[in-house]
Amino acid sequence: MRSGQLRALAEATPRSRDRTVDLVRAAAIAVVVVGHWLTIAVQVEDGRLTGDNVLGLLPWTHPVTWAAQVMPLFFVVGGWAAAASWRSGRAPGERAVVWLHRRLDRLLRPTTVLVLAGAGVAALLRMLGADRRLVELGAWVVALALWFLVVYLAVTAAVPLLVAAHERAGLAVPAGLTAATAGIELLRFGPAPAAAPLTWATVWLCFAALGVAWQAGALGGRWPAALAVGGLGSCAALVALGPWPLSMLNVPGADVQNVGPPSLALLALGAGHCGLVLLAAPRLARLAARRRVWTATVAVNTAAMTLYLWHLVPVALVTPALVLSGVLPAPAPGTASWWLTRPLWLGALGAVLLALVVLVRRFELPRPAAAQVPRRGGALLVVAGIAAAGAGLVQLTLGGLNGAGPAGLPLPALACYLLGVAAVRASVRAPAGAPAS
Repeated sequence: MRSGQLRALAEATPRSRDRTVDLVRAAAIAVVVVGHWLTIAVQVEDGRLTGDNVLGLLPWTHPVTWAAQVMPLFFVVGGWAAAASWRSGRAPGERAVVWLHRRLDRLLRPTTVLVLAGAGVAALLRMLGADRRLVELGAWVVALALWFLVVYLAVTAAVPLLVAAHERAGLAVPAGLTAATAGIELLRFGPAPAAAPLTWATVWLCFAALGVAWQAGALGGRWPAALAVGGLGSCAALVALGPWPLSMLNVPGADVQNVGPPSLALLALGAGHCGLVLLAAPRLARLAARRRVWTATVAVNTAAMTLYLWHLVPVALVTPALVLSGVLPAPAPGTASWWLTRPLWLGALGAVLLALVVLVRRFELPRPAAAQVPRRGGALLVVAGIAAAGAGLVQLTLGGLNGAGPAGLPLPALACYLLGVAAVRASVRAPAGAPAS
């Protein structure tokens, strides 16, 4: 999208729009992209690339993760936006299946492009005789970001239920999910460690429920301060008492993680961040009203999924091209030379990402509105589609965009994911008598 189009889009924004949510989303995606790039420690040993995570090498960085862990805010603003769409943005009489199909399509189209392009390029490189270990490493790195989609698809599907629950029970919904998380954590560190994965549902649904409550106007008054103080204070207490670690991002080799699966400490931190955003909302709204800030916000938000999905691709491209060739130095992580080369590292990755966004961003743009009605069994198709697509994405996240199939294609994972996408797409149809498109 050209700068003139961006300015026109920014200027056309209705005054009634809550720009704070968009600004928070744009800032969060920037933190995720830059944060992931800075945690990557690349070195060359005997002419071969090796990689590590800075968090595992430099323990003093762990407190910084309290500010860098912004995924909870993604789910909060995601819940806000989905609730706003569900409550007032639907066409009159639109069925839940049609609404959900439209929301999921915006997620699945750009994801499918990344999955197919990544797997295809990895297979092509192997056929051309590229270093197999290097190709497998790059295919694994590119797929790391897909875990987010697994959870986000399910949470998006749950938003109509969260809205209905909020209308009945109000803030008892996030409170109940918090209590459920605490109970699971007691089991996790007590008699039933196998219960730990249940927090993948309760924690991320809790953040979406906070977004639903925010959009409904239920988090005014003293709630922002209560969330900020209570959340951050509880997080500090949980970390101090243990067994939750200080780092709010996963640390390689650590016995206990706060993200995989998400912990009670992460839930407390996310609630604290939500409270801070609510406290700062008036100032953020004034900041977002500035023309340049809002234009930049629009630019990021219109490519948010593309930025997230593709931000690790430059790592797979830049590292072999510039580091192995010696163009970009790879000093020992944490040294003065390493810090001095970080601007070069970020600049190279940023340039490649910008080029990729220009190339593939169009797959994220919304399609022209068209009349649709659910197919018979459409709800079942959506549920089955989310389950299958999610299962495929889990396999790709763990194994990378590479596998044991022909040319190194991860055929079982790809088939599972694509069947899920097809099921979601098949859940709706054009109404009888509608003109063919």
